[in-house]
Amino acid sequence: MPQTHTSAGINKNLLILHFTVFIWGFTSILGELISIAAVQLVWYRVVIATISLFLYFKFNKTSYKISRKTLLKLVATGALVGGHWILFFAAIKLSTVSVTLVCLSSNTLFTAILEPVINRTRISKMEIVAGVLIIIGIILIFKFETQYTKGIIIGLLSSVCASLFSIINARQVKHTDAPVIAFYELSGAFIWISVYLFFTHGFAHDMVLKNSDIGYLLILGTVCTSLAYVAGVSVMKEFSAFKVALITNLEPVYGIIMAFIFFDDMHKLSTGFWAGAIIILSTIFMFPLAQKQIAKRRAK
Repeated sequence: MPQTHTSAGINKNLLILHFTVFIWGFTSILGELISIAAVQLVWYRVVIATISLFLYFKFNKTSYKISRKTLLKLVATGALVGGHWILFFAAIKLSTVSVTLVCLSSNTLFTAILEPVINRTRISKMEIVAGVLIIIGIILIFKFETQYTKGIIIGLLSSVCASLFSIINARQVKHTDAPVIAFYELSGAFIWISVYLFFTHGFAHDMVLKNSDIGYLLILGTVCTSLAYVAGVSVMKEFSAFKVALITNLEPVYGIIMAFIFFDDMHKLSTGFWAGAIIILSTIFMFPLAQKQIAKRRAK
């Protein structure tokens, strides 16, 4: 009975994670639709998300008190969260939604390398192979999509930030509730971005919103950020950062489909892009199957 209960819990978390990844796929579409620059966009995003989480705590009378040590860690991690989103939206504006989303797939390789280093565990050869295949796919995209070189580089840097804060959150969620982690990390992102905007005079310009931007930002800040962020962190109680990163790589599938629906992005992309994308997405789908086969052989 306990095994059945555990299996049911994992299946539920798997569904939550897939739903969360679908929502994240829609984030890129909103990033393209919102007219303001990447840094200002993320500032509005974290403000709305932080306020919505604060209201959640108040209405549910839920405590969000934590130790000073944990507070400092979460606020510091907020710099990675904010950096990831700024680089992500900047990459979209410098290339296309589809190119940026495929670059984000390198998250798997970075996590395969960084998670064992940070947690001081053995590096999985299979995870490295999966990561290398994804990098081969990215190289193919680089080769054929040279007009988007800046966007691709920034997209890869965004992926490094995502990998780092995912690994940190996988450890934090063991002793801190997911909504509390989300609240303080998003608050941290707000603080760091506000400091940056203050010193670069970013509040003086580029903050004016169009009427359409307000609606898109509200969806982005509530559904795609506070709700999805809490859900994404909560599943880490059951899954490793690498497994979360692997499933998160389905974001390009959802995002590219939506980019085609909203922007007809397909005609902008070369054969090289699709060859690279197929390698990346095939690796994502085949990895869990290969893992199961290896586990069966070892069990014999």
